[in-house]
Amino acid sequence: MSQPMPSRRAVLAGGVTGGAALAAAGYATPSSAVEYNPRKPGRHVRLTVLGTTDLHGNVYNWDYFKNKEFDNSAHDDIGIAKVATLIEAMRQERKGEPILTLDAGDTIQGTPLAYYYARIAPITQGGVHPMARAMNLVGYDAAALGNHEFNYGLDTLRTFEDQLDFPLLGANAVDPATGLPAFPPYLIKRFKVGSGRTLTVGVLGLTNPGIAIWDKANVEGKMEFPGLVQQARKLVPKMKAKGCDIVVVSAHSGADTSSSYGDALPFPENAASLVAANVRGIDAILVGHAHKEIAQRFVRNAHTGQQVLLCEPYYWGMRLAVMDFVVRETYNKWGKLKWDLVGVGSQLLNSNTVDTDAAVAAAVQEQHDTVVAYVNSPVGTSTTAMSAARAVVEDVPIIDFVNFVQADAVKAGLTGAAASLPVLSIAAPFNRSASFPSGEVSVRDVAGLYIYDNTLLGVQVSGADVKAYLEFSARYYKQVTGTGPFTMAQVTNAVTATAPNGTPDYNYDAVAGLDAPLTYDIDISKEVGSRILNLAYDGAEVKDTDQFVLAVNNYRQSGGGGFPAVSTATVVYNRQNEIRQLLIDWVTAHGTIDPAKFASVDWKLVSGGQPITVS
Repeated sequence: MSQPMPSRRAVLAGGVTGGAALAAAGYATPSSAVEYNPRKPGRHVRLTVLGTTDLHGNVYNWDYFKNKEFDNSAHDDIGIAKVATLIEAMRQERKGEPILTLDAGDTIQGTPLAYYYARIAPITQGGVHPMARAMNLVGYDAAALGNHEFNYGLDTLRTFEDQLDFPLLGANAVDPATGLPAFPPYLIKRFKVGSGRTLTVGVLGLTNPGIAIWDKANVEGKMEFPGLVQQARKLVPKMKAKGCDIVVVSAHSGADTSSSYGDALPFPENAASLVAANVRGIDAILVGHAHKEIAQRFVRNAHTGQQVLLCEPYYWGMRLAVMDFVVRETYNKWGKLKWDLVGVGSQLLNSNTVDTDAAVAAAVQEQHDTVVAYVNSPVGTSTTAMSAARAVVEDVPIIDFVNFVQADAVKAGLTGAAASLPVLSIAAPFNRSASFPSGEVSVRDVAGLYIYDNTLLGVQVSGADVKAYLEFSARYYKQVTGTGPFTMAQVTNAVTATAPNGTPDYNYDAVAGLDAPLTYDIDISKEVGSRILNLAYDGAEVKDTDQFVLAVNNYRQSGGGGFPAVSTATVVYNRQNEIRQLLIDWVTAHGTIDPAKFASVDWKLVSGGQPITVS
């Protein structure tokens, strides 16, 4: 790594309790949400639950595709080696008090580091997964299963599970034959507190029902995924019967109720708030899956009136959740000791305020170095040089490549009536500087073509929808008169009401056919909304009633960019596959990128029906 990695001792040098590190991260001690003074005698105990989620194979603050330290517009830092410093600081700050460290899933997929040890040098053939090394060293107590845990098959998942020093919890990942959980459903931890008293804490792990769709090929007939609410209702009473004073749920499911798969499953994808509102006996939920930042939210339970705490620490290790529970010793009517929850609150600590944990970084350094070398090594060859420099003004082979791989993947995964429909695909010129050299092509070359972490979906659309989509996309162009020559700046990035600084390149989509060409002209001398001419599929005019499957990314399908039709269209394919990795996998599998296999000029810019010249 390019920056030195100080020891824990150095990180915590600001105070024997780690107060300096916590203050730098924005943590108020004690939490203003919970009235508690650990130095004041009394029959109160504070439980701290530390939480991460959606680490997605990030150990270091490193962008493998850019071959440099990670950075974004907010200057966040990522990786478990960063968040480990915050965890250690909290443990030092609250030494002697009960502390649990949890994760809410999506651990072994998302970076070349994770991919390498699943596909290139798979842990099923020996070796320890880098995330297992890191998480064991941090000392997690439990982690929930995420949907991406299933991406590489059950053998890889079970091998990863065996390598962990803590349980992977999945109460609603069940055996189809018995209906019983195929993974440990919960963890019960007992802490000795005060004068020999015991505080019993239960952690229920819930995963995402969407796995049944997204990883159907890996789980069909082997595992089923009932709803979070339904399974929590069965298991929380059992946890209470075993003496749990506090019940925390680690849920790989977003807080705001929604489903990317519509009504294809009877159970919602994002159901954390539903669990809080509908299941008795839960005190808090560590939320995952949605990649959102929720410092503190309360949801009222409909049965008891209890305010259930929800907290989501963003993703990739950018934040650490700190959830505080203050309990008071009391007695029930039979004179038996019990604990009453009298205070609860949470906040998030920012990983960009601390240094890397040296021990965690060192444990994975050799594997990291191996993967850096892999990402920069050739995975295939290109028969000719290809560039995205002119992708915004002409149909170029490198964008055709994206559309080809996307459409091919969707077609291969279609079932039922949708499998008989022609497949189209959309792609935007995300990066004008992207290129493939003639000759050897590296993982980084391919990744530079697709710079976002989008996943692939297929939606069913009509011919009218395709026309409307293309008209919307053509807003990207400025209106001009004549055939030029024009500069690129004279015709692209038009200012609109929703893009006052100019329409960005990523909101211009070209559409292509897989088994036959989709051809069209874009007349930029015309007004927006009437620019698409001569729209045809396989040489025949596209009729409004024609039906297609359209390969799109999750950003478009969720409404990103405001494109018509796709956000409300029926989803017929969704396996949560990252498009960037699909491109890399295709090159790895085929070896040679030959434009003759997929490229053709199917659209062009015209003015008054005549081709324009753009210098």
